[in-house]
Amino acid sequence: MDLTIDASAAGTFRLGGELAVHRLGFGGMRLCGPGVWDWPADRENALAVLSRAVEVGVNFIDTADAYGPEVNERQIAQALHPYPDGLVIATKGGLVRSGPGQWERDARPERLRLCCDESLQRLRLERIDLYQLHAPDTKVPLADQIGTLK
Repeated sequence: MDLTIDASAAGTFRLGGELAVHRLGFGGMRLCGPGVWDWPADRENALAVLSRAVEVGVNFIDTADAYGPEVNERQIAQALHPYPDGLVIATKGGLVRSGPGQWERDARPERLRLCCDESLQRLRLERIDLYQLHAPDTKVPLADQIGTLK
């Protein structure tokens, strides 16, 4: 039996009509501890999972500053930096975590800018190919939230 895995076999699609990624990507959220909080019990395994995903052709990884918080972005950088050509790391901002399983919205423009700047540092990137609003904040006009992310 051939257990060869090739993420590119799923085909590709274009993000924003421009950035081609394989349809089979990887979401890093569950590489954190319980409640998507703190480091996982087996840190080395989490890093190995990230490395293996790229080995099998995954070229799109989705994360967020809220995963851990900050843990998942640090894991990605630790396991994969320097990044292989063509790897797209998407991340998100706009949530605040006060404990396991707790997700509060804060998408004020100044907060989103800070989130993005800090994600760049943690991921060791000069630019983020896809930066997303994690969830709209009903206390902030949506146009201000989206306008900050342009």
